[in-house]
Amino acid sequence: MSDNRIPLNIWIERFKNAEFENENTKVQIEAGWYDWFCRDTSLKNKTKKMGNIIKQIKDGGRVNLAETYVWFKNNCPMSGPLYDDFRIANIKDGATQLVIQIDSPWENERYAVYSVDDFFDKPVLLTNSSRELVKWLNGELDERI
Repeated sequence: MSDNRIPLNIWIERFKNAEFENENTKVQIEAGWYDWFCRDTSLKNKTKKMGNIIKQIKDGGRVNLAETYVWFKNNCPMSGPLYDDFRIANIKDGATQLVIQIDSPWENERYAVYSVDDFFDKPVLLTNSSRELVKWLNGELDERI
């Protein structure tokens, strides 16, 4: 993992300023990519897709924007298709707090959220709605599961 941990509040501003709108692999690593099995040129669009969710996270919900950072993975399971996730981690020690999977082959719904509070054991939220996901991240919805 890169030591380039950008506080989420700053990452969101940089995303809104289109600083990660570049296929350059170094730019995408700076955006938070850690591991991927897709083409390098695919990272920009994946960052944009997930960033459009991340940019809606507000302070005061489940995420402290000044004390966390985001990192990205494109996962290659032993069986099934590739899928993406983004992870919210503590900026001081790098400990992952939330994993948000997108189109995981193991869940029937589009978004699955796992939390350190539940030891990443089972999803704390399953939804097909990005709007509902954002509301949950912002503390506006209780867990459904």
